[in-house]
Amino acid sequence: MTDADKMQEQLKSDRLEKLSAICLALPSSVREDKGSHASFRVAKKVFAYFLDDHHSDGITSVCCKVLPGDNQRLITASPRKFFMPDYIGPRGWVGLRLDRPTVDWAEVKELVRGSYTQTAPKRLLKLLEDI
Repeated sequence: MTDADKMQEQLKSDRLEKLSAICLALPSSVREDKGSHASFRVAKKVFAYFLDDHHSDGITSVCCKVLPGDNQRLITASPRKFFMPDYIGPRGWVGLRLDRPTVDWAEVKELVRGSYTQTAPKRLLKLLEDI
């Protein structure tokens, strides 16, 4: 492995850790790792995915559920940053690239939180008001 490859792997690891901190700060959320991917769940339902080179697309991203039509609006407004993820995109999810030179972590947090609020049970949403 070259030094550039090692740096790239470290960057992915750092971004997964930042994403994990955002997701796991939400009430009753858990992380499940599967190879180079991770899912974040609440009440056994996924509210975010960390995907790394999913189906050999070369993209490192977080994928979240959004309100109807918001995935296409985000992609149209910023196609370098957002994309339609395979399989889940047409079901109301959007991908946000984490492999860009800079990542707006406030935007990641907002996207993750929005997905969580669509997924979590009402009893947990009440706890979210305190965060």
